Amino acid sequence: MGWAMPPAPPARARRGPASPARAAAPRPALSASPRTAAPRRRLRRWLGWLVQGLVFGGLGLFLLLLYFAWDLPRVDGVPQATRRPSVTLLAADGSMLATQGDLYGETVRLRDLPPALPAALISVEDRRFRHHWGIDPIGLARAAVANWRAGEVVQGGSTLTQQLAKNLFLTTERTTRRKVQEALLALWLERRFSKDQLLEIYLNRVYLGAGAYGVDAAARLFFGVPAKRVNLWQAAMLAGLPKAPSRLNPRASPDLAVSRASEVLEAMVATGAITQAQMEAELGRMRLPAPSSRQAGWFADWALEDLAETFPGNADLTLRATLNPRLQAHVEARLEALLAGPGARAGVTQGAVVALDASSGAVRAMAGGRDFRASQFNRATSARRQPGSAFKPFVYLAALEKGMQPEDEVPDGPLTLGAWSPGNGTWRPRGEISMEEALAQSVNTAAVRILFRAGGPKAAAEAARRLGVEGRFPNDASIALGTGEVTLLDLTAAYAAFANGGLRVTPFGIAGATATGAALPVPRPAPRRVVTPEDAAAMRRMLEAVVARGTGRAAALPGRSVAGKTGTTQDYRDAWFVGFAGTTVIGIWLGNDDGRPMDEVRGGSLPARLFHDVAEAGP
Repeated sequence: MGWAMPPAPPARARRGPASPARAAAPRPALSASPRTAAPRRRLRRWLGWLVQGLVFGGLGLFLLLLYFAWDLPRVDGVPQATRRPSVTLLAADGSMLATQGDLYGETVRLRDLPPALPAALISVEDRRFRHHWGIDPIGLARAAVANWRAGEVVQGGSTLTQQLAKNLFLTTERTTRRKVQEALLALWLERRFSKDQLLEIYLNRVYLGAGAYGVDAAARLFFGVPAKRVNLWQAAMLAGLPKAPSRLNPRASPDLAVSRASEVLEAMVATGAITQAQMEAELGRMRLPAPSSRQAGWFADWALEDLAETFPGNADLTLRATLNPRLQAHVEARLEALLAGPGARAGVTQGAVVALDASSGAVRAMAGGRDFRASQFNRATSARRQPGSAFKPFVYLAALEKGMQPEDEVPDGPLTLGAWSPGNGTWRPRGEISMEEALAQSVNTAAVRILFRAGGPKAAAEAARRLGVEGRFPNDASIALGTGEVTLLDLTAAYAAFANGGLRVTPFGIAGATATGAALPVPRPAPRRVVTPEDAAAMRRMLEAVVARGTGRAAALPGRSVAGKTGTTQDYRDAWFVGFAGTTVIGIWLGNDDGRPMDEVRGGSLPARLFHDVAEAGP
């Protein structure tokens, strides 16, 4: 029998070291612990959200910019300036009285300007102009902090480039859309032009008040010199205007303009553009030229009234006015002194004065009231008031034309016409007096009797209209006492015929005109004869008697021939003196706009005294 091996026992797991083969096999990775798995998952989520935010944020920003840029204006280049034709009104001596439309001076190059001008502008408007790229984050942050501290908007963050973008392409509306478009356009301008070019465009196009665009027009308007010749304080004043041009310009408010220029000089010191000593020297030199007239606005408005019909077309106009600035200033000063002194005590609040040349009708001075800034209503040309006895010369003229003479006698006693009995005031009847004496003493009953000898109310009204007085005249005997309604300008111009020998003149304010350097014809009616020289001489003689020994003695000037007539309406509501000295006719009216009675102010009192003061200054 053979021997057989017994079966091997079942294998058991060995606890010893692994065999070399098993040791070479890769060990499975250990799973992350709960402490590290959660932060990693959060990081992956945050990264995903960040990527999505950037994508959708960029898309949103693109759509937002597309929305704001959708209606941006074309920016192929800097648009040409669009403006209204300008009108410059010069006084007889060449000084500027008024402007209309948009004024543009010469286009100036930066290299031709005094360095102080661009330096002043940068100092006060955009100190980082040379360093930013159209938008200034630092400036915006500084403005935000200043506004937050003040609790209101006290500082803006717009750069000069943004201001230029707004002026060239956009409107002035205050909206978020406009501000974003302004920023986009500023970026485009910075890429398109150099800093010097941007500054040059700005200085030539910025609005600086009183209708002036650009520094050259403003320098000529405010200082009478081109921009190339402005000094340091003038440069500072111009640089200060963009903040509020309508309010800060020297024509609107000289005091505010000077104050703003001082701020600009201080800003220039802060930026190192000038020294403290230079600033103090300029503050001592700062003097604005006195305006040719404070109140000539009434004259300017009247002179330019029918401009479109007189000078059709779109050309820029320069007009030479008839106004005498020296006489105008004297008229204004004397009228104000009278109203502030004796006028105030007598209840007079308003007045008007017209002075014109008797031979031509050229208006040399016109005050349409007390203060043009308070009221632009022209009481010399637009107010229709009863002239009182200042109308009597037309009644007397009609009588002369019927054959009467200044020496002819007329009764001066009481008179009754139906229910009406005109009074004579303090005049004591003498029975009969001459026509000349009746006019000199302004005797009402004698004037009514002369009216009927002259042909009645229609004849007197016709004589007045023939000499240029347009008004509403009653068709009864009260017309002899001046119960119609007239303007001071018409009445004054009509008296010119008594001064110049019988010629009717039409008052005018424009003596000459040029457009683009070429002279233009100025249509104007020529004086024409409406009164015979003999009748005009007789009227002059009687009007001289009014001043020599009658109701107008307060108007007399020693050594000079003066003629005129007083006028006082019922209850002292209006007081007039119209007359002439030499070749100048002067009309005066005093009263109140609401028709309130004055305190016994007669034409021979305050109006005659004012005439004397105005006539004393000469033409």
